Amino acid sequence: MQTTTSRSYHIPVLDLLSLGDVVKTVRKGDYLFYEGMDAEELYIIRSGLIQISKITVDGKELCLRVCQKNDLVGELSLFTNHSQYMLNAKALMDSEVVVISKTRLEEALYQNPTLNYEFMKWMSEQFRRTFTKFRDLLLYGKKGALYSTLIRLSNSYGIQTDEGIFINLSLTNQQLANFCGSTRESINRMLSELKSKKIISFSDGKMVIHDIDYLKKEINCENCPANICRIE
Repeated sequence: MQTTTSRSYHIPVLDLLSLGDVVKTVRKGDYLFYEGMDAEELYIIRSGLIQISKITVDGKELCLRVCQKNDLVGELSLFTNHSQYMLNAKALMDSEVVVISKTRLEEALYQNPTLNYEFMKWMSEQFRRTFTKFRDLLLYGKKGALYSTLIRLSNSYGIQTDEGIFINLSLTNQQLANFCGSTRESINRMLSELKSKKIISFSDGKMVIHDIDYLKKEINCENCPANICRIE
């Protein structure tokens, strides 16, 4: 078996790790930070998975990305006058993060042009990913949002097998609904429809996508680069 794509672009992690002050453990289900919390730190994930999400005005949770080893989280608090986090960061499994002072990172970016340039490239990629996700949510409705999410999961966690693309990440239907800005009941119905058409199946609680081209055709997929069309 082989992964369907390579990992996406990362900022120079070793340079940022040298700025780290301490290592923090976050247990599964606990929050690393949440909306409205004072933002004085950023974090590089050393192990585990961290979900980044936004709570809408009607109380729904919209998951924006799932971050893993070497990803930076909390970056939206940089270079702004806002002293609070704009999003939530929750551990999907026991995780460890390197804590970096916001002030210390800003100083390093000012003093190191190469690091600053690489950081800007990384931030640009993050904005492009977020834009394409919202585009899919707005243009293609609930079904399009789910199909787009499955395609992104295949690019981020997919392993090519003889049966199809095995998604090497366990997600509940509620978690899928959070990615799509939908309800668990709607996701249940759409997944059942895809299963009946043999587009997907499940093995040991994980999904196998048998016909990725069907999903792409249904949402007029623009075949964005795999480093953009991702969940992380």
